[in-house]
Amino acid sequence: MSSISDADIAFAMDLFSDLGPITSRKMFGGICLYYDGTVFSLVSSDGTIYLKTKGSLANALVDDGGTQFHNMPYWSLPDQALEDPTLACELGRRALSDLLD
Repeated sequence: MSSISDADIAFAMDLFSDLGPITSRKMFGGICLYYDGTVFSLVSSDGTIYLKTKGSLANALVDDGGTQFHNMPYWSLPDQALEDPTLACELGRRALSDLLD
């Protein structure tokens, strides 16, 4: 199993930096990103960024070409969100809102 690169970790942390204090923990060759103790994102060993979500946001991510991480409730970010931290953070906030409801 390959391990996530430091560059991929830095990119993901920077992408979501406007959410507030984000922490990470390495797991299974990738990392989980946490906001205030809640896992909201997973970055796989190949650097793909996924949001933990369900319902309408999951459907929207699929409509934008998102793929599911195995059969877990994680869906990949659309390409435009990888290039736009404002959009990435908006999606991250929606994911957190769904998770904390």
